[in-house]
Amino acid sequence: MTDANAEYVEGDINQLDGPVGDDDVDYDDDDVDEGNVAAEPVVEAEISTAVLRHIATSLAEEPDSVSVTADARGRRVTLSLNVAQQDMGRVIGRRGRTAQAIRALVAAAGAREGLTTSVDIVD
Repeated sequence: MTDANAEYVEGDINQLDGPVGDDDVDYDDDDVDEGNVAAEPVVEAEISTAVLRHIATSLAEEPDSVSVTADARGRRVTLSLNVAQQDMGRVIGRRGRTAQAIRALVAAAGAREGLTTSVDIVD
């Protein structure tokens, strides 16, 4: 038994059976887009979406009418917020201060996920 396998525990899935070389890596052409640059995986902004939904339903008088949709393009996610017409003023706030605060909170949640997020309030 070598030093690399000294801490091996039977059934440990984190250990390799042997050395890994370039021949063992499966390069799939489906993962490459135009320009031979590896495509970034589609990322779901679960935390950012949940934060936006929670804030909007807390502010809205009709929380059942709140909907959030996400459009992901690489590491950039645009969240679209739909609320009832009567709740639009509550979500935007005076001079857009509430909307600005919502965007800041969602951006912080997105940064936690490693994403760049933006919020569009759809009327």
